[in-house]
Amino acid sequence: MKDRNKTPTMADIARITGVSPMTVSRAFKSDSRISAETREAILKAAEDLGYVFDSAASSLRSQKTDFVAVTIPSINNANFADTVGGLSEVLASRGMQILLGYTNYDMQEEERLIEQLLRRKPQAIVVTGGKHTPRARKLLENAHIPVIETWDVPAEPIGHYVGFSNALAVREMVDHFVEVGYRKIAFIGGDAGRDTRGSDRRHGFIEAMKAHGLDASRLIAAGTPPISMREGANAMARLLHDLPDTEAVICVSDLSAFGALTECQRRGIAVPQRIAIGGFGDYEIGGISVPTLTTINARAREIGISTGVMILDIVDGVEDIGHVGIEPQLIVRQSSL
Repeated sequence: MKDRNKTPTMADIARITGVSPMTVSRAFKSDSRISAETREAILKAAEDLGYVFDSAASSLRSQKTDFVAVTIPSINNANFADTVGGLSEVLASRGMQILLGYTNYDMQEEERLIEQLLRRKPQAIVVTGGKHTPRARKLLENAHIPVIETWDVPAEPIGHYVGFSNALAVREMVDHFVEVGYRKIAFIGGDAGRDTRGSDRRHGFIEAMKAHGLDASRLIAAGTPPISMREGANAMARLLHDLPDTEAVICVSDLSAFGALTECQRRGIAVPQRIAIGGFGDYEIGGISVPTLTTINARAREIGISTGVMILDIVDGVEDIGHVGIEPQLIVRQSSL
């Protein structure tokens, strides 16, 4: 009769299934050396006994964990949620989990989180963006685990990156607006010193406008990132007041672009007949707004999936792992036609 006061152990499972405790441990870690039949028998015995595998204790013994640390700027941003979702899906296939840190677009907070996350000995660490404080960069360089920077093409990658040039992506949007016939084009963005990817988009806008020989000074700050729909609406109101002859505006995100569109509708200003609007991120709201929003699809989920595959390849010892460049896609919709 089973002693209800005794916590079941690996030794109990080993005795029932006729294998060694080491084989039981390997079965819980999905070790490829364990046959499917043996693993199934071990897991059934564990379920019958009510045994729960202690992954924390296993990690202490092996100095390895079953999680990947991830930092993202915003927890309510659909793009970053898609990236984390794609990454999580790939890692789950190997029984690995994500430990998530939220930086709120604050590089000092990112530094603090990186230090805390590294203390937990993750298998790898994934950070958003390629710009960090000097100390955060040193922490990552000395971590001795895979470091993957995402959503960016760092000038000096710490380890690997999976991303794209935010500046070049916005240049493509500017090229589209100019091709359609717009010349007086503005940019609505956030605090350039806080959102480095937003800052890159702003710089991309300026360089693209200059390349076309156009005025690049129509720059409207929208507040501290993350930029909301309300802040996008307020920024559009300032743009219409200060620069009423503006023909088109590119916004740092689809949320701010939707806010700008709503402000135009509130004022009875036709889009795109009076002023064209473009966003960034290909959020669901941009595809159902009236008119629908021209935007940039950053392929957020693909970033997560590619990052996950890269991590598994590194863990498996695959050699010559470099970087993964993502190609954003310009999606032309009603708001700029």
